[in-house]
Amino acid sequence: MPKFVETLELALRALSTASATLEELAEIRKLLDGMRASSAVRAADPLTPPRSHRPPLFVREPPLPRIATYSQGMHGFGHIRRNATIAHALRGAGTQAVILMIAEAWQAGAIPMPQGVDCVTLPGLRKEADGGLNARFLDISDQELITLRSKLIRKALKTFQPDVFLVDYLPLGAGRELVRTLEHIRKRGRTRCVLGLREVLQDPETVRRTWSTDGTLEAMRDYYDAIWIYGDPAVFDPVREYGVFDGVASKVRYTGYLDQRPRLEFAGAQAAQVLANLPPGRLALCVVGGGVDGHALAEAFVEAELPPDTTGLVVTGPYMPAEQRQRLLHRAQRHPRCDVLEFVPDLVPLIDRADRIIAMGGYNTICEVLSFEKHALIVPRVHPEPEQWIRARRLQDLGLIEVLHPDDLTPRALSDWLTRDLGRPPASRSRVDVSGLTRIPALLAGLLGVSFDAAAPVARAA
Repeated sequence: MPKFVETLELALRALSTASATLEELAEIRKLLDGMRASSAVRAADPLTPPRSHRPPLFVREPPLPRIATYSQGMHGFGHIRRNATIAHALRGAGTQAVILMIAEAWQAGAIPMPQGVDCVTLPGLRKEADGGLNARFLDISDQELITLRSKLIRKALKTFQPDVFLVDYLPLGAGRELVRTLEHIRKRGRTRCVLGLREVLQDPETVRRTWSTDGTLEAMRDYYDAIWIYGDPAVFDPVREYGVFDGVASKVRYTGYLDQRPRLEFAGAQAAQVLANLPPGRLALCVVGGGVDGHALAEAFVEAELPPDTTGLVVTGPYMPAEQRQRLLHRAQRHPRCDVLEFVPDLVPLIDRADRIIAMGGYNTICEVLSFEKHALIVPRVHPEPEQWIRARRLQDLGLIEVLHPDDLTPRALSDWLTRDLGRPPASRSRVDVSGLTRIPALLAGLLGVSFDAAAPVARAA
């Protein structure tokens, strides 16, 4: 193609309303610099005839980075909370990012969202105990629902045209609903795809068996430009422990755990009334994640003997079966210093207020305990998925939490821990890397080839 044609095309691109790629913007800037230099030479040369004065061309500023995130929903709020926390960090890190979250409608409407972040919502999907998928509310088949969700996701991304698509946990999405979207992105070649993973997935044998047959390894290799692991490899190194990242190890970056303290900035207002209703004195808080299998821990906590001047509060989570929740409320009525709440939009203000925490060992809960440096007794899920048990034992080995096996759970065991002198809270933030939210903007900048505010250095896979 002749040089003047390439130059003309770039000039037209600069004047168009369509977004230019980063490479095109660089070429446009070079073209303008060359035009300015030529003008300066002509002005200094008396033999160059003057040109008629024309108003300067209007050159658009580089477009703000567009980020889309995907949370599959199905069970628990961990995935959407993680993406909301990251979105809040990106909005406040000098990126000026435009962020679109894709999440289930009922989850997106139930939790606080960061300011300036918008959302495309999906109809709810429920994962059954046997691994099957069903519509949560709609009277349609699982395959019809997956097809509907897939079309909504594909249309949203085609319209939004993100620079980065951040997918949490499932590289192909729930029921493989992201496959056609990821194929379209690869063909178009503009959007960078990132897979975000918590540090502990499952036990190594399960991860190796499932990933070798469900398309995860191929998806990470073919569709994703980067893999961000939201953890500290000094606690648990999935690349080394699982032995399945060999083909994609160069894409892996460890962010560190995600510090939950910034969530106070957008979660505090909705928790204000709950905090205002708490009596003065010490607070013992029991949280059981979504609550689907948290009844035993919640019931033991309600029956435990609380120390003097201590209020007990249980948050059951929205997934605890109704009959179990009612039984828990009935038991709590016999204990005037213990209360039960079904759901709190964001637990962070309560975590901040609590003196001691008794909880299961999900990723977000552990991040909250580490971030706020709280005394915590973790009673993790052990079966059928040992993820929480593995995480809890590693942190126990570092002296940052205490762990109680579910087989040893009794009201007396909880009472003994609540009344024991535990000394000063652990200095968790100096022992474990919780810099994920300050490191992710640097990772984003590296993907886009731009620079944002200074951030913590990024750890690569060994």
